[in-house]
Amino acid sequence: MQRKLAVFQPQTLTSPEALERLRDARPSALVVAAYGLLLPQPILDLAPLGAINIHASLLPRWRGAAPIQRALLAGDRETGVSIMQMDAGLDTGPVLAQRRMPVVATDDAGTLHDKLAALGAEAIVETLGELEAGRLRPVAQLREGVTYAPKLDKREGLVDWTRSAAELERMVRAFRPAPGAFTLLDKEPLKLWRARVVQGRGAPGTLLRADVILTVACGDAALEIGELQRAGGRRMAAAEFLRGRGLAPGTRFG
Repeated sequence: MQRKLAVFQPQTLTSPEALERLRDARPSALVVAAYGLLLPQPILDLAPLGAINIHASLLPRWRGAAPIQRALLAGDRETGVSIMQMDAGLDTGPVLAQRRMPVVATDDAGTLHDKLAALGAEAIVETLGELEAGRLRPVAQLREGVTYAPKLDKREGLVDWTRSAAELERMVRAFRPAPGAFTLLDKEPLKLWRARVVQGRGAPGTLLRADVILTVACGDAALEIGELQRAGGRRMAAAEFLRGRGLAPGTRFG
């Protein structure tokens, strides 16, 4: 169904043209989700109800660009969305509403993103109605518990096998589907799609088992790799990978 809504996609919001177009629209409120840049002050001051951000964390925890991935990396058991009134800082504005949800053991960055997107959509609709009716007042964020979620760097995905198996399992999920956790085999990158913590001892990065599964020693236990991908190849189960490339226990990764 066509809504006949105007679509305007400026390269930057700092241009006079962008500001003028927004002024002409006479918005009651501006809503931002995953924009990635700070809004100029004239934009923040434009709408009577202000500029409102849907942020995928329970502020003040995980301000910044990658709250979903950082929450997974840290092993957070709970996350959620914050509907906040934007100010000149990086996710520092007062909070209008929050919705909480658990992080389950099977969540990765993709599934958690989709859950939080749905939660945020529900929350923003309710919040805008309450705000317009004058029933909401923004609450300043706590000064305690502030953490930052910087943008992911692909180089962070390189597995350090000296770390604990639990940390590395969280890393695989946090970097899935992108940019991907990876190790090196014969100096070639090998992307890890699925892994789980298992018992095992050996020098970190040493292949302990290579029959129908791949088990690699970590700093404390081991990681069983269930699905992986060669550079330029397709995702495949560990058993299929081993049929195409035989590996012997003792092979070193990294």
